Amino acid sequence: MTLFEGATFYTSANSLKDLPVHDGKEIAFAGRSNAGKSSVINTLTRRTKLAFTSKTPGRTQQINYFRLNSGDFLVDLPGYGYAKTPIAIRKHWEAFLTQYLLTREELVGLVLIVDIRHPLKDLDLQMLEWFSVTRKTVHILLTKSDKLSRQQAMVTLSQVEDFLKMSYPAVSTQLFSSSKSIGISDANSIIQNWIG
Repeated sequence: MTLFEGATFYTSANSLKDLPVHDGKEIAFAGRSNAGKSSVINTLTRRTKLAFTSKTPGRTQQINYFRLNSGDFLVDLPGYGYAKTPIAIRKHWEAFLTQYLLTREELVGLVLIVDIRHPLKDLDLQMLEWFSVTRKTVHILLTKSDKLSRQQAMVTLSQVEDFLKMSYPAVSTQLFSSSKSIGISDANSIIQNWIG
């Protein structure tokens, strides 16, 4: 059984005071709206509807906690970058997410979900910059890799790797596709190591 199999919904949080108290570790999943974050979570947990997927961006409006068999937690963060989100809500989430990412002691690493067709846009880079000060681990999943040819996907992967080596040498990346089951075992192995 992999780390994420058997995951169950635990709780949702809309502010720091709502965050659960527990003895486990947390692995956060973040990404632009519609980058495929919910699909990644459902694929890794082998559940079809654990995380809510939608063709409408910006549907996740709170932090959702999923408890793993190990007693640790997968944490689904709201998608960012959806222009139609009201400004007041966007400001609330920016403040909440910044505090969560920078101060949450239980958080051991961040899985950043990036659509391979639109790699490392400004908000993705902002997320990397924000989180880099914590010196915690980041792994990037280049999702929807099946939407490109194998050659195109490998070229994009190489370009992202080259950029990371220059700017964020501690950050790793890989190809991933939920629909074609690409990269699942690699992602599981890397994230499993964070838990120890």
